[in-house]
Amino acid sequence: MTLKVSKLALLALVSFKMKLARCSVNPIEIVDQHFYDAVTHEPFFIKGVDYQPGGSSGLNGERDPLSDAEVCARDIVLFQRLGINTIRVYSISPDLDHDACMTMMAAAGIYLLLDVNSPMPDQHLNRYEPWTSYNHNYLRHIFKVIEEFGHYNNTLGFFAGNEVINDELSAKEAPAFVRAVVNDMKDYIRAKSPRSIPVGYSAADDLRYRIPLSQYLECSDEDRPNSSIDFYGVNSYQWCGQQTFQTSGYDQLVSAYKEYTKPVFFSEFGCNIISPRSFEEVEALYSEEMINTFSGGLVYEFTQEPNNYGLVKIDNDGNAHLLDDFVVLQSRYSAVESNEFQMIRQNAINPMAAAPLPSCQNEYENLETDATVPRNLAEDLIRGGVDQKRGSFTALHENDLISSYKIHDSHGQLVKGPSKVKIVNEIEVTPEGNSNGNHSEDLDSDSDGSHNDENKEKTKERNNAAPLPARPASVLWIVWVLFIFGRLCDL
Repeated sequence: MTLKVSKLALLALVSFKMKLARCSVNPIEIVDQHFYDAVTHEPFFIKGVDYQPGGSSGLNGERDPLSDAEVCARDIVLFQRLGINTIRVYSISPDLDHDACMTMMAAAGIYLLLDVNSPMPDQHLNRYEPWTSYNHNYLRHIFKVIEEFGHYNNTLGFFAGNEVINDELSAKEAPAFVRAVVNDMKDYIRAKSPRSIPVGYSAADDLRYRIPLSQYLECSDEDRPNSSIDFYGVNSYQWCGQQTFQTSGYDQLVSAYKEYTKPVFFSEFGCNIISPRSFEEVEALYSEEMINTFSGGLVYEFTQEPNNYGLVKIDNDGNAHLLDDFVVLQSRYSAVESNEFQMIRQNAINPMAAAPLPSCQNEYENLETDATVPRNLAEDLIRGGVDQKRGSFTALHENDLISSYKIHDSHGQLVKGPSKVKIVNEIEVTPEGNSNGNHSEDLDSDSDGSHNDENKEKTKERNNAAPLPARPASVLWIVWVLFIFGRLCDL
């Protein structure tokens, strides 16, 4: 009898600890020119923001946008208020721990589009002299990023480059190298990742290169079949203030990409010539006129930086102040969830026979694509892999979902009540943890089995806030239940 009660108590304990534990969040896949939920097969439209708090200075050896769980909790609360399903992050450090932030995002229903490059040395292509930067150190970095983020199901895709081609000289030197990076990334994903993760490119808002570059990155090369992108992001700021589908030129965008064989979306949008921004283009972007061609978009950008595109201002204490742009966009995005849009989404996508990829041409307008790129440079790294911890969903304590930062509305008034991440997807916690074998069996420990001083203090606070008594033997029961649970999820 005592044993039965003990088992029931342990199961209750596991149930409490695993409020975020079920079969994992559904990955997103590409079918022809659209994104779909890989499990429900429903169309998926990107509705999001670009997210790089602190700009390039927000990335260093100690932090990046997805390494501080407390900051993530603050911002995920605001993501949910804004009504988004995707963020784009421009640069991260693969050497930092992202498990808590990615788990919270998955639980909140937020997907990630991630650029593999960063402004740090050996972590990006030199657009004017790409042969000087396309080397083993660079490839090792982008493969480490893939290794770190490829095991989170809410990683929607990777950008191989952002606006690498943006002027006459870069259009002459860089296109072939961008395509080589796409090929290397897709080869690595095919060899090392547990699922197929899309790889794409984000194009500059320059009409001289935007269309021909999309054609060049789309085409089929028999010698390197993996060098074709999986999706194409367009950075577009052409709808400013009160315009229409026609006066903004959105009709021309749709016309330009209506035969494109890959998903296309706005990787940046939101002209700020008129302030506050009205975001009238949101209604057009998710209308019948566009959703057969465009798969949504990402507003530039979440935090206020010197270029004045922000939705939220973060003060020196880390507290958030909502700007007028946040309120307007929140209203626009909420309309996208209307019953009318859901009917449009289900009915407007016309099933089309999969079109074959166009063959690569010898020439593309305003581009030079015949640069000599080293072949097979990535082979050894792909064969042997890279020394990198693999990210994985982790257990979250109830207090991890609550932000201690204050939030002020657009009138400067303090928003009362706790700021807590709402769980919309329950996350499977896998007992095997990281590939380096350092994952602790203690569900309260960090995913790499260690704590820094700050994390130790946070762990003490969590345990003091909601103690979970457990004898040493109970840990074995927890591990056993997690193992059985994982098997059930696989059925």
